[in-house]
Amino acid sequence: MSTSLPLLMEAEQLTKLLATDEHKLLILDTSSAENHAKHHIPGAIHIEPKALQCGTPPYPGQLPSVEQLTEMFSRVGLSDDKHVIAYDDEGGGWAGRLIWTLDVLGHKNYSYLNGGLAAWVNEDHPIQTSINTAQASDYQVTIHPAPIAEVEDIIPNLGTDNFAIWDARSAGEHNGSKVLTKRGGHIPGAVNIDWLELMDRDRNMRLVNLEQLQQRLDALGLSKDKQIVTHCQTHHRSGLSYLAMKILGYPNIKGYHGSWSEWGNREDTPIAND
Repeated sequence: MSTSLPLLMEAEQLTKLLATDEHKLLILDTSSAENHAKHHIPGAIHIEPKALQCGTPPYPGQLPSVEQLTEMFSRVGLSDDKHVIAYDDEGGGWAGRLIWTLDVLGHKNYSYLNGGLAAWVNEDHPIQTSINTAQASDYQVTIHPAPIAEVEDIIPNLGTDNFAIWDARSAGEHNGSKVLTKRGGHIPGAVNIDWLELMDRDRNMRLVNLEQLQQRLDALGLSKDKQIVTHCQTHHRSGLSYLAMKILGYPNIKGYHGSWSEWGNREDTPIAND
């Protein structure tokens, strides 16, 4: 059964899977349109990365509408019996956003291709250049709110012992020296680990050593016994921090889809610059 497939999948494992029809795989590529057209994993269906966000200012990173999600996932052929293989060309941000979205939909059968397109291409796995069209499904969208963080979920928990925030933006955005919204800074108490620090460029953009990452998270107070909310500017970069915590086995994580584009543009949200 597809549920036996690992959450973190290596290119060698996927290559073997492609040679069988044992699993009902749906390979979803959230690379750029240019890279998808140039080369992709055989059978992969493209999802334009921005289609995973509503795109509406001033909070463009929020979840698309039910209608938009229904259209997109029906077009790519998602159904309950499909095991999704998610990958991108940037180290996991958009693939992580896709996996967060699948969690919101209640679709739990998925894997992340470690290193994505970089690992696949650079290590000489088979590629395809022709564009695939999926057999469309009639996917019925149900929103499961548990993976979604809203402002109202965050403010009452600030400063409590069993709650923590992972800010996946750059250090400049976190400390307020780089301002992309009406107000700069960070959510009080948020821990800053830039999403770029999760990628191992010496291993074709795979995730860094997971044991060492867990030790770092624990040392910074981002431990598994807490509810963790992660965010960036539009919940794109924090797709990777969300994904990393999924792979590490965190039981209670949420993605703040409004992210800093919402927090920094509202007038009623507390901000720190320490």
